[in-house]
Amino acid sequence: MAGLIILGVAAVIVLVLLFGSLFTVEQQTAAIVERFGKFRRVAGPGLNVKIPLIERVAGRVNLRVQQLDVAVETKTLDNVFVHTVVAVQYRVIPDRVYDAFYRLDQPTVQITAYVFDTVRARVPKMELDAVFERKDEIAMAVKNELAGEMSEFGFQIVQALVTDIDPDKKVKESMNEINAARRLREAALERGEADKILKVKAAEAEAESKALQGQGIANQRRAIIDGLRDSVDQFQQSIAGVTPEAIMQLVLMTQHYDTVKEIGAASRANTIFVPYSPAGMSDFYAQIRDALISANAATTQADVDQADRPGQP
Repeated sequence: MAGLIILGVAAVIVLVLLFGSLFTVEQQTAAIVERFGKFRRVAGPGLNVKIPLIERVAGRVNLRVQQLDVAVETKTLDNVFVHTVVAVQYRVIPDRVYDAFYRLDQPTVQITAYVFDTVRARVPKMELDAVFERKDEIAMAVKNELAGEMSEFGFQIVQALVTDIDPDKKVKESMNEINAARRLREAALERGEADKILKVKAAEAEAESKALQGQGIANQRRAIIDGLRDSVDQFQQSIAGVTPEAIMQLVLMTQHYDTVKEIGAASRANTIFVPYSPAGMSDFYAQIRDALISANAATTQADVDQADRPGQP
């Protein structure tokens, strides 16, 4: 019975030692194996063996690309406080696992310190607008600074990005007001230009309308004159011995009665007081004759003046 107990205890010890000597390492991970507290080797992914009770897994190092977001508050050249967020992507160099594990205790703290130092050395030399415009320059400076320092500890800086630039709340409100005022000013200028175009087009349209209206009146008067001339010619051919003055008086009287007739036939005719006697035709004729004589004299004088100025069209 005692022999069986001893055999069982020995079997348990053997199993414990067997399972204690085996360990696994995940993909993109490296395990640090120590023997009596001294570094022995780096174990790669998969199933690994260590000496029970003598060797131990001191730690594991992640070989994946990791990201650290660092928020930095600093002041710009124009005395504006801004909160800047810098995202640093880094990874452990597979061949430098020993340095990454033993030489640097807290890599995130070290990276944060370098980011603070670089951002606070660059941003105070820029105005707020320049910080937004040159954020890639800030990110590149952070990457270059970290790459040179962290490579000594087995870390590779993959990328550094300025992901956020957040000025003080009052500053943002002021910037929004300035932007809104500028847009309102541009909108007012555009409305002014639109009103100007409308007024210019309206003036051009009115001028063209007046020109067409004047041309229509001229055509109408030309047609009236042509009609009167034809009427005089027909009267002289039909009735011998009739003078042009008598014919014109007869034509004017006929047109006078036609006009009165049209006024009376209109649905909304108003009362109009006009000289209504046969003798009035003589006055109408005299006025028209005088106007024609004056116009003819003015035209003749203009032709004479033009002829007196040689060399001019």
